[in-house]
Amino acid sequence: MGSNSRKIILVCEDCLSRNYSLTKSTLTQKERLQIKKFCTTCNAHTLHKETR
Repeated sequence: MGSNSRKIILVCEDCLSRNYSLTKSTLTQKERLQIKKFCTTCNAHTLHKETR
C-alpha cells in the first residue's frame, strides 16, 4: 500500500508566485486547498491556491 499524502505547492492568486509547499492527505481532502497566507512579493495577506 502506498503513501496517502502528497506534496502540494501554494500559489499567490495576485502575483502568481509559488511561496509555500506542504503535504496534504489524499484520503480526507478531495478538493483543492485555499488558504489566506502572507505573500512576501505582494507584502500582504492574499489568497493562496493549490496547484495541480
